Amino acid sequence: QVQLVESGGGLVQPGESLRLSCATSGSDFSVSPMGWYRQAPGKQRDLVERISSSDNTRHIDSVKGRFNISRDRAKNTGALQMNSLKPDDTAVYYCNLAGTLGGAGPPSGWGLGTQVTVPS
Repeated sequence: QVQLVESGGGLVQPGESLRLSCATSGSDFSVSPMGWYRQAPGKQRDLVERISSSDNTRHIDSVKGRFNISRDRAKNTGALQMNSLKPDDTAVYYCNLAGTLGGAGPPSGWGLGTQVTVPS
């Protein structure tokens, strides 16, 4: 288990971009599948994009062509580049070890997340 600190969220207009960052500790995270989750009001948290230990990436259909996950193993950081943001992207975003795409993720180890708000 590692410490996770998300940053980079904010209030942006539809069509604009944000880049989220995930600061981590230790080597455990760098050799494990990593993902970005989001939780919108009234909905369960789900994994929207993941990157495997071999750097294969997967994403849910609604973010195809818009979001790009990456990691920097030397710096123990992760990132999520979000382009063409839509109101439906509004949520608190979290990084963590990646489980099943669309799933809620691990039972523990969560940071505080970072809020992304895209008004209608």
